Amino acid sequence: MASTQKNREERSAGEKTALVTGASGGIGLAVVEALLNRADTARVFAACRQPSGSEALQRVAARDDRVAVVSLDVTDSASVMAAAESVGRDGHLDLLINTAGILHNAAGMRPEKRLADVAADNLLLAYNVNALGAMRLAGAFEALLRHSHSPRFVCLSARVGSIGDNHLGGWYAYRASKAALNMLLKTLAIEWGRGRPPIVCAALHPGTVATELSAPFTGSRPAHTVFAPAEAAGHLLNVIAGLTREHSGGFYAWDGQAIPW
Repeated sequence: MASTQKNREERSAGEKTALVTGASGGIGLAVVEALLNRADTARVFAACRQPSGSEALQRVAARDDRVAVVSLDVTDSASVMAAAESVGRDGHLDLLINTAGILHNAAGMRPEKRLADVAADNLLLAYNVNALGAMRLAGAFEALLRHSHSPRFVCLSARVGSIGDNHLGGWYAYRASKAALNMLLKTLAIEWGRGRPPIVCAALHPGTVATELSAPFTGSRPAHTVFAPAEAAGHLLNVIAGLTREHSGGFYAWDGQAIPW
């Protein structure tokens, strides 16, 4: 308890502690690096399933002592709770950015083009990672967020999760799991808005980003419509910085524009 109090006293009011999931690469790692480039960042917990397997993350952690690498699997409740216990030694958490997600995998999961491609196992996997993962994080880290003066809980969603913006069809599992995430965050925002302090939570669409997740589907897109991870991270942090209580439960694009449900 004494060390926790000391941590709080040493940290100035303007400094922030953040947790980023999916930090082994892509947008997650870029967000970690972007946070480190901001003067008000006191600590970044960089979390992913297998930290030792990401040389890029290990390099970032080695060159900046504000980074603490954490093992966290959003599909495993025990793993999430253990990560929360580890982060909790710092006393509180100001910002949680969940970038963990799945669209395809090496086992043959791919975005479906038609009904015949839909597999129940893939639907459940997408829901487990993209939607339930956020709920596990919310449950485990709520108490730490409550100790912040201005807590934020943000999850990466996707424009294809918008029901109102669905004009092309296909991508059943990914669309449905992101739509579920959006509803869960909207519902969570209502509950958390009643607390003191209220925890602001939002779903953010990063745009199309040059990562392993999107690589198989960006070949035909004009280069100027695909963001580099560092660029996308900057966009996301700018939107997060502008979030107020009135924005909680919303669904926003990388430029801050609201996306229809």
